[in-house]
Amino acid sequence: MLLLGIDLGTSSIKVSIVDAATNTKIVSTSFPESEAPILSDKVGWAEQDPITWWANTKEAIQKANQSGLYNPKDIGAIGIAYQMHGLVVVDSDHKPLRNAIIWCDSRAVELGNNAFSQLQGQSFLATHLNSPGNFTASKLAWVKQYEPKLYGQIYKFMLPGDYLSMCFTGEINSNVSSISEGVLWDFAAHRLSETLLSYYGIEETLVPDLSPVFSTYGRIRPTVADELGLSSEVVVSFKAGDQPNNALSLNVFEPGEVAATAGTSGVIYAVTDKLIYDQQSRVNTFAHVNYKDDKPNMGVLLCINGTGIQNSWLKKITAMGYDYPQINELAAAIPIGSDGVQILPFGNGAERMLLNKTVHAHIENLDFVRHDAAHLWRAAQEGIAFAFRYGLDIMRENGIAPEIIRAGHANLFLSKVFQQSFAGATGIPVELYDNDGSVGAALGAGIGAGIYVDRKEAFSNLKRQRIVEPKEIERYNELYHKWKKSLEYKLSI
Repeated sequence: MLLLGIDLGTSSIKVSIVDAATNTKIVSTSFPESEAPILSDKVGWAEQDPITWWANTKEAIQKANQSGLYNPKDIGAIGIAYQMHGLVVVDSDHKPLRNAIIWCDSRAVELGNNAFSQLQGQSFLATHLNSPGNFTASKLAWVKQYEPKLYGQIYKFMLPGDYLSMCFTGEINSNVSSISEGVLWDFAAHRLSETLLSYYGIEETLVPDLSPVFSTYGRIRPTVADELGLSSEVVVSFKAGDQPNNALSLNVFEPGEVAATAGTSGVIYAVTDKLIYDQQSRVNTFAHVNYKDDKPNMGVLLCINGTGIQNSWLKKITAMGYDYPQINELAAAIPIGSDGVQILPFGNGAERMLLNKTVHAHIENLDFVRHDAAHLWRAAQEGIAFAFRYGLDIMRENGIAPEIIRAGHANLFLSKVFQQSFAGATGIPVELYDNDGSVGAALGAGIGAGIYVDRKEAFSNLKRQRIVEPKEIERYNELYHKWKKSLEYKLSI
């Protein structure tokens, strides 16, 4: 039995084929080769075409099939991880009515803030754990207010992973973990949020049917099976947002366990069994993949929009002809502190941990005689690490105090500069694992389809590669406070 894991990312679709008998990855591929565009017709907007997501998913699967390393007919279950907080709306024929409004889109911030102000008297935070912010419900409310004719044609709204699942199976459904990330789950009542649906005037009929996270969401459509060379018996049996899924891929399920990732965006994700919420909603709490009403395992999520996307932007602007390993090597030759250069990495929309303010990215203290591109590359990675420290301090205020953090050896965590900066700035050791979101989604599919007896069996092959111990803590702390002072000045303007 083989498992197919799909990670619907912002920059590409990645797929992995995993042998369920040995829990080993056979092959991973991604599509497109270059980064997928984010469409931004207005300042603060961020959209992608869901039809392109589906086309790219099929291309990535065909690319994996062409490796010749397995028989596609042996794939038995599909798991889907996806970029969180997005909005896809379809008509009764299951056709998208507009581009997806994705996670880093800021257009609904004002609507969400107004809702939070109006609903705070109803103890909204205590029951929903988050401000409506610019999450999925608020994005749908924006469509209702500003595109009323289109809103009237909506049959169902979905999260990105729900849309991809629909493309495979023809069925529209979701789960509590996914719906909670849209701030549409009332944790006190254990049901859809009547409060927010009523406030926004959103009909409950637009919400997908809900199933457990690990369950059969549908069998693959025969036409899709034929096109991709798969068996018609394949089921979609797991789907989750990329951050709960990243935690899953690192076997982070239980209270006290913490995962981190630094891709396009950066996240620290801590599991707790308490209904924790930040009074200012700077960090967010959603149902984890193993959440149950009687065992409320929650994921407390710190999200930073501008991490890997900043690294990518700098590469395009300043590093023509260099690849990331070369950039990281040259950055490592610059001393800690980048000879005074510091960067605020907030150029990817409104940041939740900064109270939904759009601070923008800033490069400071440049000296045209002393500094070159390598100083920028190091300062970028240090600035991202300091942003993590800033957010982690907020999590500590809310009772989350990790003693160790697990991360996949991927994206920014491939860079020794970033590894050392992250550990040094936070003061927390980091365990690195050779795993990623698409492999995690495949393992989740195995759990959902009952191929694995339990979670322990699914993650029996997960091995730690190395541990990064914090060093130069005093030096990083000194640099962090200078960086923080600059950030606080920008926030005050």
